[in-house]
Amino acid sequence: MDTLQNTALMRALAELPGPLPARGVIQIVIPHTDRFTVVGNHLAQHPGLSTVAVGFAVRIQSLPQGAEIGVKALAARFPEGEKRIAAALRELEAHGYLQRARTRLPNGRIVTRTVFCNQPAALLRPRVAAVRPQLPPTAPQTPPPVPEPDPAPEPPAPEQPSPEAPAPQTPVPPDVQHDHGHGPEEAHAHEAQDHAPFISLVPPPTAPKPPRPPLPRPRELTPELDRAATALLSDLRRHAPQLVLSENDIRQLAPAVAAWLEREARPDTIRHTLTHDLPQPLRNPAKLLKHRLSALIPPPLPGAGDLTPPPIRRITVTPFQTCDGCERAFRSPTPGHCRDCRTDSAQAAA
Repeated sequence: MDTLQNTALMRALAELPGPLPARGVIQIVIPHTDRFTVVGNHLAQHPGLSTVAVGFAVRIQSLPQGAEIGVKALAARFPEGEKRIAAALRELEAHGYLQRARTRLPNGRIVTRTVFCNQPAALLRPRVAAVRPQLPPTAPQTPPPVPEPDPAPEPPAPEQPSPEAPAPQTPVPPDVQHDHGHGPEEAHAHEAQDHAPFISLVPPPTAPKPPRPPLPRPRELTPELDRAATALLSDLRRHAPQLVLSENDIRQLAPAVAAWLEREARPDTIRHTLTHDLPQPLRNPAKLLKHRLSALIPPPLPGAGDLTPPPIRRITVTPFQTCDGCERAFRSPTPGHCRDCRTDSAQAAA
């Protein structure tokens, strides 16, 4: 069986037009005749969707109308778990391929309606409704019978025009003629729809990327900080063999490590941050370290004054006193008479 398969593969490769690529994948395309689904490259090569989400989008596209595509229904049909399926459906919903809306049926029951669009970018194209011209009402006419063509028609003899005969019609040029039911307004609407701008949901690969944050720098790069940062970067390859840096890379990254040390980050903490969970394979160690040193730098430690709680503002409350004359309660810092008794005593003394 292996020999037959290899022979068939070699025969298919020999039938490919043009020279084969020296590297990369070689595509053998055999046209489908039945049971196939058309998938656009905007979905198959979507940079923002995971492979699981793309796979479930293709599986959903291949299902017939009315098929159940809920989380439990897909989990019962495919080997992936419910959490993985739910995460894939959320990705498709975030990029416009899947829409879920709750609607109320005529009987009052609320259901979730799921809609899948294989090309969500096409929904953003403006649609212009075609306007049909209003024709004046005419009386219904019986279509004239179609005459059978003569096998050998003879040229007609010249006849005298009669007053009852209709006037001959001038042929209309093709660029002025319109089909029945398609007036100039509808033709203008179709032209506007054809020239409508296309808005894509997925940014093109050549779109400008946001600028990267600059590398952090210390307030003052002392010789001690520079020596400690250089030694830490040179020692990384002992803990992660993938992080082999050149001298130029170490000179560029040393100020950023010095900024971490200036903010009192411990060397083992910096080493763990730079070497933990490295991607496989690691293609550019210097670029990865630049990103981690810029994005994960801790804030400066707060000072002793920053950790002191703010002083509590105390409100002085004037106590109640009992009047020595009328024994009525009043507010005063010292005992004595109330305001009315003091007024009466002043009037009596006058």
